[in-house]
Amino acid sequence: MELKIDITKPYGIVLEGGGAKGSYQIGAWRALEEAGVQVKGIAGTSVGALNGALMCMGDLKEAERIWGSLTYSQVLDAEGFSGFGDKSLMEIAESAVRIIKDGGLDITPLKHLIRETVDEERIRKSDKELFVTTVSLDDWKAVVLDVKEMPEGAIEDSLLASAYLPGFKQEKLGGKRYLDGGGLNNVPVDVLVDRGYEDIIVIRIYGVGVDTERFLKIPENVKVHHIAPRQNLGGILEFDGKRARKNMQLGYMDAKRMLYGLEGSSYYFDAPQSEAYYFDKMMSEIQLVRHYITPELGEEEAKSLEGYRAFTEQIFPALARELELPENWSYKTLYLAVLEKWARELRMPRMKIYTPDQIVKKIYQQIGRKEL
Repeated sequence: MELKIDITKPYGIVLEGGGAKGSYQIGAWRALEEAGVQVKGIAGTSVGALNGALMCMGDLKEAERIWGSLTYSQVLDAEGFSGFGDKSLMEIAESAVRIIKDGGLDITPLKHLIRETVDEERIRKSDKELFVTTVSLDDWKAVVLDVKEMPEGAIEDSLLASAYLPGFKQEKLGGKRYLDGGGLNNVPVDVLVDRGYEDIIVIRIYGVGVDTERFLKIPENVKVHHIAPRQNLGGILEFDGKRARKNMQLGYMDAKRMLYGLEGSSYYFDAPQSEAYYFDKMMSEIQLVRHYITPELGEEEAKSLEGYRAFTEQIFPALARELELPENWSYKTLYLAVLEKWARELRMPRMKIYTPDQIVKKIYQQIGRKEL
């Protein structure tokens, strides 16, 4: 596979806030590191700020270990408020009332986790810049903190300030009160643009917060790449090792999708050939197409259709409608959508990269040409 980005350039990384969904960013980090992407600086919000600190420290394996074993109780001390699935509405309401009376969720475990994990000296010696966003509650203003410029001993507080979700028990940090940076800027692309970064990779996790990227006008000299999930990453407080490991694997594969231009919706296809090539593939593997179009057209009509015009004017448009493709579908997207449908029906593993020919071979192995 051929990389689709220039790894001779240094990149800025944007890490969105989103609580427990942040495990996805660690998987994406692994793919970027394997590809040899040079990271010059990081802008993060909330969990993105914490993951940014781990990136600055440069210990990917430790980050994977932390996320892979993280539990709810390591982040919040809210007895009776986790694991809602087996609780009645009355029990949940009682827990909520008790927490409100106590002044909010106790984040003492999160402070301990940051203290045990973050190495201030390693961050300061890192060759990467680190910026985090937060909100000053005293004047309700967005604040960008240059972490390496913070006073001695204040880095932990700066990371905590960025992750101070509403509902957390409020306390002052450095004499001031802060709120999670997502309250005003959850996707801080602007932070890197304002500091002259021209090549930026944004790792989205779709957390709760203000999506400032939507309103940002990107200068012509700035190129922004996105790594983003196409399936649910779970809740922002769903701190669970099993879920985190699943999200890390998804982040890894989605980063490869961006890095190598992989195709597909829920699967990952290495399919670099031209549109004409995939039209020919459609025609040469037409039995795979007929399998899905016959129910719509009827068996007799499907068998009677012959010639290029019948396929281009009737069969392929009908198939695109059945597969719910956008109006501007191409023969390449149509062919790959057919293969994805087959892959799902055959329960083929999703977390690997396939060539179209590998999918076709698997179909014939399991179904057989004659049965089609």
